[in-house]
Amino acid sequence: MLLGIDTSGAVSVAAARGTLGGPEPLEVLAVAGDDRARHHDEVLLGLVDEVLAAAGATRSEVTGVVAGRGPGPFTGLRVGLVVARTIAAVLDVPLVGVCSLDALAHEALAEADAASGPADAAAGPGAGAPLTVAVALDARRREVYHARYRRTEGGDLVREHGPAVGAPADVAAELTACDLLVGSGAALYPELLPATSSLAHAGAGHLLQVASQLVARVEDLTDTAPLYLREPDAAKPTARKSALGR
Repeated sequence: MLLGIDTSGAVSVAAARGTLGGPEPLEVLAVAGDDRARHHDEVLLGLVDEVLAAAGATRSEVTGVVAGRGPGPFTGLRVGLVVARTIAAVLDVPLVGVCSLDALAHEALAEADAASGPADAAAGPGAGAPLTVAVALDARRREVYHARYRRTEGGDLVREHGPAVGAPADVAAELTACDLLVGSGAALYPELLPATSSLAHAGAGHLLQVASQLVARVEDLTDTAPLYLREPDAAKPTARKSALGR
């Protein structure tokens, strides 16, 4: 049983049957999430138990963990990565990291395929027509985390740019040039980044599927360091101030 965890925006957890990079697509058995901000540490472990129970499994049956690396807010992203690393270490199972924006792009393609017809939907998001996808997530400070993707004729999802962070006005032209535009950043700045879908945050089920595709392409996913992209809002002081004003 594979476990996916993403806390780059909302909290999302999923369980899937299968092997990363295996010949058969993963079967996502259960997904659960919580959209509230700043509640990641309160709900994450409960959601892990919830999806495993829904999948008919226990923690001891987990054979691998996929963690969303962000980008995202410092505290929330750190909570998810710490939990993923802890579960993998305690169970002595492999841990891999995936850019969270990749998962949202994958879901956008799956949604587009479902809307285009039952044949594409049944084949899965890797089998539809070539499309370009832009993802923009709220990065606060009036900025967005963004990336651009292309689905090849062979069905591979390829990230062509990003992840990066910037002002919506500075990236609007390149993001709106894509066929699909999704993410919480697009919802926050609709005049500059008109979304093609209501998808806002990365889903752990799609995180698992992206990880499997990348492993099949022999890409290195061993890095689970968070993709912060910039310095935190609360920085350490460079020098201690004197109480006497000196």
